[in-house]
Amino acid sequence: MIERLAAVPALAQRFPALAAIVLGLIAACAYPPLHLWPLGIAALAGFAWLIHSADNWRQALWRGWWFGWAHLTLANNWIATAFTHQAQMPEALGWVAVPLLCIYLAWYPAFAALTAHLLAKKRPSWAFGLVLAGAWIVTEWLRGWVFTGYPWPPLGLMLLGGWNTPGLASVLPWFGTYALSGLAMAIAGLLAWTLIERRWRIAGAGVLVVAGAMHIPIITLTLPVGGLSYTLVQPYIPQSEINDGSKFEEQFARLARLTAPGRNRSRIVLWPESAVPDYLEEGYPERYYLQMTAGADPVLARKRIGEVIGPQSTLLAGVVNLNIGTRPDGSKGAVSARNSVMAIDGAGTIVGGYDKAHLVPYGEYLPMRLLLEPLGLSRLVAGSIDYLPGPGPRTLDLKQHGKVGVMICYEIVFSGAVADEANRPDYIFNPSNDGWFGTWGPPQHLAQARMRAIEEGLPVLRSTTTGISAVIDARGVVRGAIAPGKADKLEGVVPVAAPPTLFARFGHALTLAWAALFLILGLSLPRMLALTRARG
Repeated sequence: MIERLAAVPALAQRFPALAAIVLGLIAACAYPPLHLWPLGIAALAGFAWLIHSADNWRQALWRGWWFGWAHLTLANNWIATAFTHQAQMPEALGWVAVPLLCIYLAWYPAFAALTAHLLAKKRPSWAFGLVLAGAWIVTEWLRGWVFTGYPWPPLGLMLLGGWNTPGLASVLPWFGTYALSGLAMAIAGLLAWTLIERRWRIAGAGVLVVAGAMHIPIITLTLPVGGLSYTLVQPYIPQSEINDGSKFEEQFARLARLTAPGRNRSRIVLWPESAVPDYLEEGYPERYYLQMTAGADPVLARKRIGEVIGPQSTLLAGVVNLNIGTRPDGSKGAVSARNSVMAIDGAGTIVGGYDKAHLVPYGEYLPMRLLLEPLGLSRLVAGSIDYLPGPGPRTLDLKQHGKVGVMICYEIVFSGAVADEANRPDYIFNPSNDGWFGTWGPPQHLAQARMRAIEEGLPVLRSTTTGISAVIDARGVVRGAIAPGKADKLEGVVPVAAPPTLFARFGHALTLAWAALFLILGLSLPRMLALTRARG
């Protein structure tokens, strides 16, 4: 058996691209829903060794690329499921679109591998791992904002513990998400060193420390509760019904049935993205209101909602708002749309709103429309007009119902871009439509919402159409959840916010500081240790 294991490195060197692909696939299994994080750390250790053993910069670059391509393709397989919920393009295109997208995304791990090779090829493997960690932090940070960014999933996601404990992600307030990814790579690099040097005791001790950290007792994370009551609704609206007008009234009745009990008390009511199909703003051409379920009057539609939630409540619900202007044919109509959340009080009055800023390419707008639309490409959601982005994080002051930050669906995955720094909210509301995210998407989505809660020190309340809905406290512990495929609600008191974390105060300046520290340690420590030995 030992002889067979000893043959693995030689086989990997003979077929490095294949080895990188296999390691990338294994590492992706460390994310939810599988969450096989020990395998993920082991795969990263193999990856660090594979890059360190490259003979030249081209080998390092392409080994990093193959790893990233396989890793991100499997981790993002849920995107392919989205193609099954539209009729404009072939469903099979989804299984082509994901690996095609990852051709681009894989360059970020490739550049991290290249950087580590150029800077630390001749360093010991443990030092090489630190340099690779620093480079990874920088490239993952870049992936989070270049070309509007696509940070899903960050490598550090594998260090997030189960629902009752944050695991090693408990360091997020002092690290941030991308530096946590660097920590994962540094741990893997040290593991690779212990195995290469046969430091079995150190390896065993390290494994025990990491395993223990992944199960930090919940008792150490207890936070007080606040005084704001909530009713959070998951109506279970399958993706096939989202745009089916014959189902709209039935959907509203489901929302009303789950919401109405408790209408005579003060509370915040939370409905998901895509919850309200009616247009609630005034001033649109009359033809748009004729399609509404509550009659052709947005005022009456809002009053109906107010009667459901009760006079002392405030509702936050996902809606689509239109931008009206002159169209190419000269008529007055919708020229663009906004994916929004509206705050509506018990009288049916709009008391606030938020427009989604981070839009989903090909989901909410079609990039290069003039070029791609003639080729038959379309958006994955219904409609021919694009959504326009909002201004970014804003805090809504709902008076007795607190100060809330809103992050619609996919926005919650953007580390450092979920809260208004100048007006810190009491909690974050994350409405989502996860019905087209397959089986891998919803648990990964929830996990990334937990990471935002930890690094910002803010509770996150997620209301989704189909699940997983959850209430997450400021330490990332899931205080309540509704499983996928159920129509249900959660009720309770909104967890209190923690004091602003180090990351909340400094953002990605802290991220880059950690990257610099890993790089400096990896480059300088070997020389310092050598000088110490020489003097001794």
